[in-house]
Amino acid sequence: MNLDKAEKIEDLDHENTARFLLDVFHRLIFHHVFWFNAVQHQMGSEKAFETLESACERSYAIQMKRLAKLFGFQIKDGVPEPMLQMSKALLLDLVESVAKNWLANDGVWFQAVEFSSGMNAAKRCNDSCWTQFSTFEAWAIKTFLNLPEKSGLEGLKRALNFRIYACINTQSWVDEGPDSCVYQMNECRVQAARKRKGLDDYPCKSGGLVEHTYFARAIDPRIQTECVACPPDDHPAEWYCAWRFKIQAG
Repeated sequence: MNLDKAEKIEDLDHENTARFLLDVFHRLIFHHVFWFNAVQHQMGSEKAFETLESACERSYAIQMKRLAKLFGFQIKDGVPEPMLQMSKALLLDLVESVAKNWLANDGVWFQAVEFSSGMNAAKRCNDSCWTQFSTFEAWAIKTFLNLPEKSGLEGLKRALNFRIYACINTQSWVDEGPDSCVYQMNECRVQAARKRKGLDDYPCKSGGLVEHTYFARAIDPRIQTECVACPPDDHPAEWYCAWRFKIQAG
């Protein structure tokens, strides 16, 4: 069907109705984010996250109830029953696939800016994005794990193990004492792909500083972040980047 002839939704053929549905889902996601940005701008980050927790819980319940009624599935403790009937292995495969899509989406956005406006503009946008996403992901993980506001280095370790990156990369820890530890990215999907192609490491240090600093601070504001090494820095073969986290008592 030629979309130029469609005057209203009901005029769409079967395929374009399906495409329209996907577009509506996309709009829903963006509307969710724009509401958060608006509250953050008007009332500050603390109020925005407080409001997000309330709004997200209510919105999820409303949306799942409606979809469950339409498709005829049950909700058990907030989780669609068909998901609970999946095997653990399949759920983990799905998590990994979604995580890979997330990383691909990040790369697509970077390249979209790079190809239109240059590398410097892409890196500026990338770093700005990570200040927001790292803070949000830390909040999401704290909420999911019910971490206390000041969970220290042990809380940070747990939280980093639940990042999306942890689903697709390999990481490890080196404890330096009760107040200091080093987090190592042993296998990075992005850098490993460049290595297979014979390319140099992507110089991600500026983004990494933003990413890890904001994440650690959102988990516990007492935690300080220091870069041990990150491309374009030289690094040993066993890791691509490493970050030292220290905590100040009090």
